[in-house]
Amino acid sequence: MQFPGSDEYNPNLKGYIDAAGEGDFLKLFDQNTNETIRFFGGIPTDKHSHSYAVGKWTPKAILQHIIDAERVFSFRAFVGSRLDSKMELQSFDEDEYAANVDVTGRSMESIIEEFVALRKSTRFIYEFITEEQSAFKARGANFPITARALGFAMLGHLRHHIKVINERYL
Repeated sequence: MQFPGSDEYNPNLKGYIDAAGEGDFLKLFDQNTNETIRFFGGIPTDKHSHSYAVGKWTPKAILQHIIDAERVFSFRAFVGSRLDSKMELQSFDEDEYAANVDVTGRSMESIIEEFVALRKSTRFIYEFITEEQSAFKARGANFPITARALGFAMLGHLRHHIKVINERYL
């Protein structure tokens, strides 16, 4: 699957897409998955529910946010990969989603397990996608979006949050 062109996504996703790196997407995806599992699994237990400032997410909440965002992105990629030109893909409010999920009673291991299950499902979308399907411009609410742009954005989005946790939590 080719790296997306700048006409395939909302310019707000450029930082995430660029952070994903170029190369074989499935190799990058698998590396990103394994790095994420190791990273979140290696966060000290006393930091799991810690936030660096009032109103900031904890590492457990950040991983849940990553899961929520990937669910939305992978659904959009699925729609595009099926060449659906009718469905308009709406944006989602990440803060509203975060406010409506409670991770305090969950272990980091449980959230990682959910991430792994989601990643397996997401991988199937990309493992069997054709170049034509990956390049199809689905109807984003404000910008067209391709499955390949969404795939690379997922990887970069994860890297962004890992960087934030490293800088502000560890």
